[in-house]
Amino acid sequence: MTLVVFLSWDFAKSQWFSDQSNQTVVVDSASQIKLWSAPLDSELPSGREGELIKYGRELVSHTAEYFGPNGSVAHLTNGLNCQNCHLNAGTQPWGNNYGSVASTYPKFRGRSGKIENIYKRVSDCFERSLNGKAPDSASNEMQAMMKYITWLGKDVPKKEKAAGSGIKKLEFLNRPIDPINGKVVYDAKCAVCHQADGQGVLNDKGNAYTYPPLWGKLSYNEGAGLYRMSNFAGYVKYNMPLGVTHNTPQLTDEEAWDVAAFVNTQERPKLDLSKDWPDISKKPFDHPFGPYADNFPEKQHKFGPYREIKAYYDAMK
Repeated sequence: MTLVVFLSWDFAKSQWFSDQSNQTVVVDSASQIKLWSAPLDSELPSGREGELIKYGRELVSHTAEYFGPNGSVAHLTNGLNCQNCHLNAGTQPWGNNYGSVASTYPKFRGRSGKIENIYKRVSDCFERSLNGKAPDSASNEMQAMMKYITWLGKDVPKKEKAAGSGIKKLEFLNRPIDPINGKVVYDAKCAVCHQADGQGVLNDKGNAYTYPPLWGKLSYNEGAGLYRMSNFAGYVKYNMPLGVTHNTPQLTDEEAWDVAAFVNTQERPKLDLSKDWPDISKKPFDHPFGPYADNFPEKQHKFGPYREIKAYYDAMK
């Protein structure tokens, strides 16, 4: 048995949904390791807390309807939904899910040089991936998203990271990743949904994306997590093209790395990153902007090969 969480695509809502009445266990076919899966709706608490959790899920699923350019709550974001990056409302195994957020936060993050809580993490997503402004942390909406994320991870022990959480990392290539090769991959396997110009497809209402823009003024900015090549490559390998899972990938590792190079060399919104990484030795191996605490060139940090950079920083630890 491999994948026995039953996922379907809801074209009306532009999201994955799971038939949680049949949900049992998710297993990685390669390792046979049981992966994290979201709690059942039957486990939702009653009353105000349960309603807040459900509202949080709604906000993650349909962020643009509440915070997009025509949002009903405020106009704070570029029109993307949180689940455009955190698939199936942050519940999909290796789909950049929220499974171990509650168990690992608060935590120190080198990007800010500070201890961060879940509110800060959500705010970063609004400011970077949604290229906008964060809601007030005291707002009902921020409380709802925090409650939802916390509930998703309620069964993961504190300070532990469950298998299947976040993004599955790929082995490094023995060469620089190649945006020219990546364009070939994009044209063949990505453009049918995200379009040849990378600008995605709006839903019938015109208030959210069925297929999100991957570059341009309405996409994520240069401070977003998916702007790191390793994150983007691991994300697309096990989730794209639409319909694949971590057990049924279509892209090779080389295709995933190269399409990351293509997408992340296209024009997108800028962000002032001058306050990021106050200790430059904490920068990830594939952070594309110097200065660095090493002698590897900026181009290698962006395109690789990465193995020797990663080894350098591992040795420093």
